Amino acid sequence: MAEFDIAVIGGGINGTGIARDAAGRGLKVLLVEQNDLGSGTSSASSKLVHGGLRYLEHWAFGLVRDSLKEREILLHAAPHLVRPARFVMPIDPNGRPEWQLRIGFWLYDWLAKGGTLPPATVLDLNSHLAGTPLKRNYFTAFEYSDCLVDDSRLVVHNAIDAAERGATIRPRTRCMRLDRSDEWTIVLNRRGQRWVTTARVLVNCTGPWLPQFNELVMRDKKPAPVRLVKGSHVVIPRLTGHDRPYLFQHLDKRVIFAIPFENDYTLIGTTDLDFIGDLAAVSPTKEEIAYLCDAASNYFREFVSTGDVIWAFSGVRSLYDRGKRTAQEASRDHKVVHDARSRKAPLITLYGGKLTTYRGVAEEIVNKLMIYFVPQRPWTAGAKLPGGDLSGDTLAQFTERLQSDRPFLSDNVAARMAGAYGTRVERILGSARSFDDLGPHLGHGLTAGEVRYLMRHEWAETADDVLWRRSKLGLKFSAQQKQALGQFMTSAMGEIERV
Repeated sequence: MAEFDIAVIGGGINGTGIARDAAGRGLKVLLVEQNDLGSGTSSASSKLVHGGLRYLEHWAFGLVRDSLKEREILLHAAPHLVRPARFVMPIDPNGRPEWQLRIGFWLYDWLAKGGTLPPATVLDLNSHLAGTPLKRNYFTAFEYSDCLVDDSRLVVHNAIDAAERGATIRPRTRCMRLDRSDEWTIVLNRRGQRWVTTARVLVNCTGPWLPQFNELVMRDKKPAPVRLVKGSHVVIPRLTGHDRPYLFQHLDKRVIFAIPFENDYTLIGTTDLDFIGDLAAVSPTKEEIAYLCDAASNYFREFVSTGDVIWAFSGVRSLYDRGKRTAQEASRDHKVVHDARSRKAPLITLYGGKLTTYRGVAEEIVNKLMIYFVPQRPWTAGAKLPGGDLSGDTLAQFTERLQSDRPFLSDNVAARMAGAYGTRVERILGSARSFDDLGPHLGHGLTAGEVRYLMRHEWAETADDVLWRRSKLGLKFSAQQKQALGQFMTSAMGEIERV
C-alpha cells in the first residue's frame, strides 16, 4: 500500500493550492519543491489578482470570466493578502479608441456581475489626483477595479493550510527519480540524504521546469508542449502620492502596469519574451530594464532612468504551446492532462495557468482525482486562508485595531505585519507588551521573534527566504543587515529543528 495518496511535485501557487485542496478532502498528501516555496514564477509575478482586461482582445472571455470569479473568492478568502484597488487607464490618442475601451470596460464589469467591487467610471485627469503625476497631454482616464496581492505569501499561506490539514510539505527536496507501476516510487534527496517513498497518484506542477523534469526524472523522451515566456519588472522610488495603480497602453500595443509597491516604491512591468536559457539564473536584460523605464517615462512627468532601478526581477511562465506567433498572443489559460493508463498509477500534468485562477485549477484537478478515492465534496470556494478571518474588518480597520492593542508597533511595522499575517500576527506577538519583548531587532521592524516564527511555521531557512519571499524587506536591508540576519538564522537553526 502506497505511503501517500497524492504526491505533488512543485511548490509554487498551483502545487500548494492542489496540496491544500486534497488535504482538506482527507487525502494523504506529499508536496515536494526543489527550492524554497514559491521561489520561481509564483514570486515573480506582477502582484495582481485580476480578470485579465487585455485578454478580452484575444476573445478569451471564458478565461476572463473565470478569473473574475476567482478574484471575488480570493478577496473573501484572504483579505489580508488580496486587496482591492482602483486602476487608472489614461485615454491615449495614439492607443485604442475611446469607444473600444468603453465597450471593453462594460464587458469586463458585465463578466464580473455579482461581485462586490465597483464598476468602471471616467475620470477627469485635470481635476483628479490621479492626473497629477502624469504628463499634461492626458486629459481623461477610465478607472476600474482589480486587486493587488502578495504573491509569495499567498503561496506560503496555502502551504500552511495544507500542512495543518495533514499534508507533508518538503521544500528544498529534489525529486531524483520516478518509477511507475501500479503506484509511483519516488526517490527524493534533501541535503544529500536519500528518501524513497510511494504514492498512488502523481501531480506534475513543475511549471517552467516541466520539459527537463519530464526528460531527466520521468525519462520521457517525447517533447513537452511547453512555451516558456519571460516577464520582467523593475522597482523604482515611488512616483505617485496616492494609492492608485496605472495601466498604460504602450506604443507597441502592449500594456504596462505602474503599481504602488511596499509604501515607498513603484513596480513597473511587464515584458513578454520567449525564453531559452538557464532557469536557475533568470534575470532581466539591460534592454528589458531600459524598455520598462522608457515606457514609464512616456507617461509620467518625472523621467525614469535605469539608474533609478532599485530592484529588477524576472519570472518564466510555462504556457501550453498552441502554436501562436508571438509570446503576447499565447494563451494564459491552463490545460490539465490526465494520463490514466491501464495497470499504471495515474499521472496528472498541469500546463499553464495564472496566479488568479490557482484555486479553481486545484479544485478541477482534485475533482478529477476523486475517482481513485472515496469522493469528497469541493470545499475551498468558501474557506478562509490562514490569517484571513478578519471578522468583517477591512485590512485598514484590522491594522488600526492591532495598533490600538499593541501601541508599541509603529505605523509601518503594524501595517506590514497585519498585511503579511492577518489574524495570525498574534502568534508572533504573543504576550509582548513592548517591542523589546519580541527579541533582538534585526532591522526595519524585523525581530528575532518574527524570524523564529518564519523558520518554525513557514519553512524559511535563509535570509533571502525572509527578505524576498516572506516579506519584501530586502528592498530596505543593507548588505551588513542581511549578513547579520543570515548569521542569526544559522545559529537559530539547531534550536528551531529541536522544537
